[in-house]
Formats: sequence, C-alpha cells, structure tokens
Amino acid sequence: MFDLVIRRGTVVDGTGAPARPGVDVAITAGRIAEIGGDLGPGRREIDADGRLVTPGFVDIHTHYDGQATWDPVMAPSSWHGVTTAVMGNCGVGFAPASPDRHEWLIGQMEGVEDIPGAVLEAGIDWSWETFPEYLDALDRMDRTIDIATQVPHGSVRAYVMGDRGARNESATPDDIEAMARIVHEGMRAGALGFTTSRTVIHRGSDGECMPGTFASRDEIYGLGLGMARSGHGVFEVASDLGIGGLEGDYAGDAEWMSEFAVETGLPVFYLVNQVNSAPEQWRLLLAKMGAVRAATGAPLYAMVAVRPPGVLMSLEGSMHPFKMHPTYIKLDHLPLDQLVAELRKPETKAQILGEQTQYYDVPFYQSVAHAFHTFFSLGDPPNYEPAPEDSVGARAQRAGRDPYEFCYDELLERGGKAQLFMAAADYADGNFDSIYERLQRDDCIVSLSDAGAHAQSICDASISTFLLTHWARDRTRGPKFPVEFVVKRQTSDTARLYGLNDRGVLAPGYRADVNVIDFDALRLYEPRMEYDMPTGAGRLLQKVDGFATTIVNGTPIFEDGEHTGELPGRLIRGPQHVGA
Repeated sequence: MFDLVIRRGTVVDGTGAPARPGVDVAITAGRIAEIGGDLGPGRREIDADGRLVTPGFVDIHTHYDGQATWDPVMAPSSWHGVTTAVMGNCGVGFAPASPDRHEWLIGQMEGVEDIPGAVLEAGIDWSWETFPEYLDALDRMDRTIDIATQVPHGSVRAYVMGDRGARNESATPDDIEAMARIVHEGMRAGALGFTTSRTVIHRGSDGECMPGTFASRDEIYGLGLGMARSGHGVFEVASDLGIGGLEGDYAGDAEWMSEFAVETGLPVFYLVNQVNSAPEQWRLLLAKMGAVRAATGAPLYAMVAVRPPGVLMSLEGSMHPFKMHPTYIKLDHLPLDQLVAELRKPETKAQILGEQTQYYDVPFYQSVAHAFHTFFSLGDPPNYEPAPEDSVGARAQRAGRDPYEFCYDELLERGGKAQLFMAAADYADGNFDSIYERLQRDDCIVSLSDAGAHAQSICDASISTFLLTHWARDRTRGPKFPVEFVVKRQTSDTARLYGLNDRGVLAPGYRADVNVIDFDALRLYEPRMEYDMPTGAGRLLQKVDGFATTIVNGTPIFEDGEHTGELPGRLIRGPQHVGA
C-alpha cells in the first residue's frame, strides 16, 4: 500500500513532455513511487480528475533570509505552489554577522529589499555569527517548504573589512583571501551559490551603495574561485550590465563572467532586463554571452522576469511620486483615513503639487517621481499587460490635465487603496513581446520573484501562478505558451540550474513535491496590504484560488488555500540527487 495516491489527474511532469490525462501518482516515504493507470491503494487518496498534477515549483530568487528564521508558513510563496525557495540573492543577507554589525545588516536589507528594519529587529534572534552557524539556525526550524541559501558578497565584505568594506573601499589581497575562505566555508556547509550586487539601484537605508558594488575584477573573481573550490555552486551577478547595456562602469563584467564560467565549468547567472532608455541592449548582451556559450559550452545563463519588474504605488505603500515631497513627509505617519482626508484638502494638494521631490537622485527613483507613461491602474483582477494608451500619462493627456495632478487624484481613489503599477523594465514596447522572446531561450531562466522582499512596493511572489494564468491561459495581446512549457520553466529548469536534481520532475525516485491545480479556476487577486508582520507592519500579499493541494515531501501542506498545519519543509544543504 502506498502512503498517498493522487487519482486520475492530468500529469504535467515538468520535463516539457505532453500532458497525460487520467494518470495516477503514487507516493511513499516522501518520494514518487509509481506513475501510471489504476495503481494500487493508498492510505490516503486525492481525487484529481480534471485537474493538473505538476511538480512543486522551485523559486530561485527570493529574499526570505530574515523571514525564514521566524515564519514557518513561508507565505506568500507557499500559497502559490512553491515548494522550494532559494534565498541569499543580490549579495545581501544576514551571515556572516559580526555582533556589532547586526543593525548595519538590517539597514542593508531594509534599504535594498524594502523590509522594515523594525520587523527584522523584532523577528531575528541572531543565534549565529558565521555562515555555517546561520545554516544551523535555519536547520533547527520546521516550515512548510524547503529552503536553500547562498553566500552574499555584502555581508562577507563587511565581516572581513569592517567599515572599509561597508564604504566600498578597495580590498587588499589579504582581504580577498580572507573573504574567499569564508565563501568556501559557506559552500562546504551547504550554500548553493555566491551572489553579488553591482547595481547602483541597490542601496542601504543610509543611502550608500551595497558593499561590493564597485569591487575590482580581482575581488569578484577571487571570491568566485572561493566558491568554485567546493566543486559546486551558482555565481549570481545582479549587475547594471544587465539593465544598462554594454557600455559604462560594468562593461568588463561580461568578459570576467565568461572567463569564470569557462574556467570553472560552474554556472554564472546574470541579470538581463529590457530598459526603457535602451530597449535593444538586452539582445546585444544575450548575443555576446550566447556566442561564448556556443563556442565553449560555458554555463552562462540570464535571469529573466515573467512580467515587468515594477513597483506597486499606493498611499499605503513605501513608494509613489509624492512620497518625498516635504509636505507629504510631514503627513506620512497618519493612519490611512486621516491621510486621505488631509490630502483631499485643496490647500494641501496645491502645496504638495507645488513642491519638488527630495532624495530621488538615481534614474530609477526619478522614474518613480516623473515617468507617468509607465504608470497603470492595476485593477482587480490585476492587469499586468495593459495597453500604452491606458497609462496615467496618456489618460492625463487625453483629459487635458497635468499628469502630476491626475496621478495625485488616482492615488486617492477607493479611499486611498488604489494601486498604480509602474513598469520599471521589460515594457518599453508596451507589451510582453520581449519577455516572450527571452522565455523561449534555453540560456534564460525564470527568476526575479523577489519573494519576501520589497514588502510595501513589490508583490511578485505570485509569478509561479502568473506563468500559468497569463502565459498559458489568458494572454490576449500576443502568443501564449503550452502549459507543459510553463511548468517546465519553473520546475526542472530552475531546479537543475542549482543542482537540485532530486526535484522538479514527476518520475519514480524524485521527491514528492507536487501541486494539484484546478487550472480553469486559477485566479490571482489584486495585491492587498496586510498588517501581519512582526510589530504589525504591513506587507503586500496576493491571494490566489485554484491550488487544490500542495504537497511537500509527500505531505499535503495546503488544501484549497488553507494550511494543513503540517511542516515537512527542511533546509537544503548543497546539490541533491535522485533517491538521496
């Protein structure tokens, strides 16, 4: 007798093979035991007739580094069929952590990933200093889903170099050697990779760029070799090269990334977005890196989004065009109803609209303050691929109104709960065609959900659901993909990149991480601010209908959107193999 049998479902096995209707999936001891017709009995059985049965989704770009130490449910990712989450991305994290650096590390995460510092202070118990001790702390906690992490450059740099590292001063050869030892130690303890940030967008709460942003080739390469000595790992680079084209301060990154991948044979995972100011640059970068890959077999992969990386702007959130106006700053502490009442006063409105924004001093934040042609009303259900003529800028122009005033009024709609979606990248063409092109490429991997981060301005942890609803079912402004393709893109493709070879496929011997999905009933709701974090701080959460059952290691963790109370998730240490 099997532990669990899923009966009569339509199996989409994660390999891209055609779906198989009316098939049973049997599970024993946390592994897929058999797949076929009319299998023997199970101690428990699930009727999946008319529903998809897929592997659990593997999200490789999350920022649960703090949340994973206090939250066993791991929402919202666990709501959206994610059964494995990889964190430690973008060179930011909480280990290694000198005892006198806790506040500084919190400030980095608060600034770069928009997680309130007070929440992190209340939630993290700092029962570690070294990276292996951090993994041990994660290992002691039960949770719904599996997690894995990577060694972050910023934390390592500050740990070894102190204030010199935090201020982005140049590393000495001794510094590089010490940092490389820590990276190697973290990999041997179970990290899946090393990550670095080389974009000026990433700044701590003090306004300073992330440690390592301007690191020399010798430093970056040396730390990468520290990773490589372990014999495994992904080298992730969030570089302005991938969002600003092939010119500028990071133009040399393409060369050393290629050299590293050729020399070590380990994957280099680099950021590629379409930017509004240079909408064709992404093709040049992929062509450049693709030529190296074709000639040498070097494992060079681009991290790509499945919908435009952007910002949800609202009066409840942490970002909108008027957030840094002097008068607004004085009102920002008010409860929402009082804030709305104050903003509706003609004299307050006139004063705010007559002021200049403060602090927004880099192109991204300038866009937040002024790029109204990239702002769209999100709606419910949310529309992430709106027509250009529906932008706030275009609507204001048709109405003959000032776009700043028009936007101000939009934010006051629905009692101040209206949300404007700013398409910060991947929308220069006014559609998803560039995303469609990248999603078809073997050297592009689905990433950038940022789950757990940007708590009050981004809500992309739902991209696993969005791949199914938008890209396989609902898209009207361009071609779609078969459901088998979108499942493969977020199961076996993401798992293989990180050496998680025991999951992402429904086949005997693989981990029994499974989703049973009512595909026709799948629905994404509009993100809402929920005040459920430590200290009662708010975060954007996006509910979903249609996940009938989500199973981790053979144990159902969610049924019809409700947590079963089970916590079978564990910390992953290093590469995994079928049957391990």
